[in-house]
Amino acid sequence: MVGQDYRRPVNLGERQIRLSSPRWEDATPSIVLLGYPPVPFKVNADRRHHIPRQRDRVTNWSEYDAGLRQRGSLTVWFSEEAIAAWRAEPRTTRGGQPHYSALAITTALTLRVVFRLALRQTEGLIGSIIRLLGLDLAIPDHSTLSRRAETLEVARPPSSAEPVHLLVDSTGLKLSGSGEWLVEKHGTSRRRSWRKLHIGVDADTGRVVAAALTTNDVDDASQVGPLLDQIDGPIASFTADGAYDQDGVYGEVAARHPEAAVIVPPRSNAVPSETADTAPTPRDRHLQAIAEHGRMSWQKASGYNWRALVEADIGRWKRVIGHALRSQTDKRQATEVALAVDVLNRMLALGRPSYVRIV
Repeated sequence: MVGQDYRRPVNLGERQIRLSSPRWEDATPSIVLLGYPPVPFKVNADRRHHIPRQRDRVTNWSEYDAGLRQRGSLTVWFSEEAIAAWRAEPRTTRGGQPHYSALAITTALTLRVVFRLALRQTEGLIGSIIRLLGLDLAIPDHSTLSRRAETLEVARPPSSAEPVHLLVDSTGLKLSGSGEWLVEKHGTSRRRSWRKLHIGVDADTGRVVAAALTTNDVDDASQVGPLLDQIDGPIASFTADGAYDQDGVYGEVAARHPEAAVIVPPRSNAVPSETADTAPTPRDRHLQAIAEHGRMSWQKASGYNWRALVEADIGRWKRVIGHALRSQTDKRQATEVALAVDVLNRMLALGRPSYVRIV
């Protein structure tokens, strides 16, 4: 019968078999232990409403409040050094002479990222700012901004002298184009594409210290190496979710930072290695700790709960920068992401809250 749900559970003592095939004789059973779902944070789902929600108090509210207001300030100034460096230096090689320096293009594209503008609107905004300040500076047009974004080099975030506790996660960013209204109006739309953003966050400072943009079919674990290569300083620990539970991730971290701890939860069907009894790997030790003390205790003991900070940074990215990319080519999109990282780190430098747990 069309639309009928054939997934019928069959109780077998302490285990349960779910038959997902429409035909009983062709069904392939998958065994799930009762009370132990494969997703770890669902263990206490049925009684989560009895668990009191953690409450914190901000101890530096006055400074943090001033920083939040400063993030929305429209105060703009051009230093004498910036005015002098607005025009590009004459090139000595063959080809046309550039009119605008990298500083001028970076300034205009940064305003575009902050205010979520199109290129023509960005040209109008930077032009109005220059005229209001009474400066005698040339205004880059939208075509120049688009062309220069292809080759613009954005400075990477400075590395910290202290060892970094790196938190890694990924999220999706839509590409600009026809929106959801097309589906509501015509019933169908072309398949919309999107890009995957991989970021690494310093757990101590909250700053984004590494970022990579890939297509949507790239595995998360494959970007661990490129993210680690963007960090020049030492790494004390690497924390990520279960999607990074792969031997390659442990190998990438060990090759660059042998002393770094890898805090990745093993998957629900994980098994120890063949040398778990004689020479246990870091993953084997995670499995042993979970078997002895439970997954929730392992999360607290290992510091895995700090991974929530990178999810908070992704949420801040979506609120401040947006859910979509406005550039069309890969190189321009990479420039847009690098500028967004710089903007978020600058906003964070204006003020960050300090919490004290009260419940």
